[in-house]
Amino acid sequence: MSILTPLQLPKAQLQLSSNAGRIYVQCLLRQKKIILTQEEWVRQHLIYYFQKTLNYPLEKMAIEKEIKFDGFIRRWDLVVYDSNFMPYILVECKAPQIKLTHEVFMQISTYQSKVQAPYLILSNGIDHLIYQVDDLKKRLERLDFFPPYMR
Repeated sequence: MSILTPLQLPKAQLQLSSNAGRIYVQCLLRQKKIILTQEEWVRQHLIYYFQKTLNYPLEKMAIEKEIKFDGFIRRWDLVVYDSNFMPYILVECKAPQIKLTHEVFMQISTYQSKVQAPYLILSNGIDHLIYQVDDLKKRLERLDFFPPYMR
């Protein structure tokens, strides 16, 4: 599968470059060149979508922050913050050929136990599983839209 697989997201305007046979992308958040993996391709498209389509400010997004869980250090893919800089959306990105399985859901659930965001998104760029967390009923509600930015 090509690293530049067309995704089920608006085409992102990304700055790509190559060096020594590797493709790099100028990260929209980190403002530096990152090796372009298939997962990074999905993440950068989601960041672009959140910013350009849903109007989330870039400063309300963070990539790969460390969390400790059962003595291990983990890194979540993307968190989008609300206007008070509280976690609002927790996003787990996978490469387009990776199916969004129960194992992927368990991975985001581990991060959610620490992050406590009201929305969860699992995406491989082709399929997007979007959930709203209902803490009172202790369940997830499946949504068919990305959460809008709340000012």
